[in-house]
Amino acid sequence: MEEDKIRINKYLSQAGVLSRRKADEAIERGEVEINGIMATSGAKVSPGDTVTYKGEVVSADDVEKVILAYNKPLGLVCTSKDADKDSIFRKIDYPDMLYYVGRLDKNSQGLVLLTNDGELANQIQKARNNHEKEYIVRVDKRLTADFVNGMKAGVPLDVSDDWKEHDGDDSQKKIRVTKKCELEQIGSNTFRIILTEGINRQIRRMCEYFGYRVVFLKRVRVMNIGLGNLPMGKYRKLSKNEEATLRKLCKGNK
Repeated sequence: MEEDKIRINKYLSQAGVLSRRKADEAIERGEVEINGIMATSGAKVSPGDTVTYKGEVVSADDVEKVILAYNKPLGLVCTSKDADKDSIFRKIDYPDMLYYVGRLDKNSQGLVLLTNDGELANQIQKARNNHEKEYIVRVDKRLTADFVNGMKAGVPLDVSDDWKEHDGDDSQKKIRVTKKCELEQIGSNTFRIILTEGINRQIRRMCEYFGYRVVFLKRVRVMNIGLGNLPMGKYRKLSKNEEATLRKLCKGNK
């Protein structure tokens, strides 16, 4: 039946092999087959079909889903590229293939969620779902009322490079105003900020707009998952209650 079929990129995502975007790229490279035939973008998988990725059979059934909270140290990058010596996955001793949910740049630290559940990761990362991410940030000079109020109200950012990366269009400058956010000053040059979107290097670029430079950035929460006292460079599995709440929060966003 048609309702039993599932798009190939979603199938690979549910199997914990690739994110939907990475699956689309693998399909374009001819690395995915359905019943021995090279898959095409938008193809659907029916119950009983055999799916292979790089010649290995992939199954979305009976895959144990895992979600980890990881405290990323400074100097590591959120990338799945095996060749990158600073990839977080080179430092994490975990037997299953995982991918990160929401990256932190090399000079930032704190909470990163890691999972093999592609659908959950997809729901967490969608900007339209307005899921909260909380950070502690220190800048290079004293905060002012103009800075605090300006950050809260929304900051115009040049996202031309982001657009170019996704659609190849570099014909004109593109400006995007960040969503209104919560910000609390907790020191002369330190603040707590809660975002509900994920523009590349967003906090650093927002601060730069007002002439400030970020000298410390730590993510301490993603939705209901807090970093707590998890040691730097270590990970833990979510508790059953944490995972249940996280999935419940995402369930209404499908």
